[in-house]
Amino acid sequence: MPVNHSRQKRGIAISPKNNSPVSLFFEGAKDTFPLIVGAIPFGIIFGTLAATAGLSFGATMGMSLFVFAGASQFVCVSLVTAGVAWPMIVLTTFVVNLRHMLYGATMVFFYKNLNPLWKMVLAFGLTDETFAVAVSRYSKNDGVPGKHYYNLGSMVFMYGNWNLCTFIGLTAGKAFPGISQWGLDFAMPATFIGIVIPYLVSKPMWASVITAGTVSILAGGLPHKLGLMMAALAGVAAGVICEKVFSEKKERI
Repeated sequence: MPVNHSRQKRGIAISPKNNSPVSLFFEGAKDTFPLIVGAIPFGIIFGTLAATAGLSFGATMGMSLFVFAGASQFVCVSLVTAGVAWPMIVLTTFVVNLRHMLYGATMVFFYKNLNPLWKMVLAFGLTDETFAVAVSRYSKNDGVPGKHYYNLGSMVFMYGNWNLCTFIGLTAGKAFPGISQWGLDFAMPATFIGIVIPYLVSKPMWASVITAGTVSILAGGLPHKLGLMMAALAGVAAGVICEKVFSEKKERI
């Protein structure tokens, strides 16, 4: 079989096996596994807390099946427990999920040639973990087509894990009523830190993260999770302002 030397010179790997949809699918699942480890206790605790808050089995599983957004689900449960009015719940979860708009904007370039069904499926499963591994794979200039199957593998693995852990929390969690006090929830912040740090490659990114983190600590005691909303908005504003300042400096040079 003749070898395309011109492609080899450009550093593009030629591997028919890795081009197959099945191989890419399982590669995406495998690369997501380290992040799954951090999500397991998070999902179990969510199921346990939801049951404790009075949500029915169907409502809790429905949230994981159709919403599929861990952080927002936790916020929703805490607000329901506190008796917050539904408009405030909707607004708060919307703000918490604003980061997904940034994820979507990043992935538009990679999804643009896919049919509408693929776009809807992958957009639904664009969690923090899947975004982290998928955007890294898409960005590799290796000439491998069909990377949306890699994206799908990561998404399916995350989706199955999250729903399984929710189910475990709802059922087995009853046998461990104090599970939420075990300190297992440290795993998700650690996972988020591991996701974010490798992507902090510019000053606007650092400004956004530092500002959001500082505001979230200072405003952590505000009611109805308003501290999260303030932190998210402050982080975005800091990043935009910093980006504008550095852009203007470049133009002057």
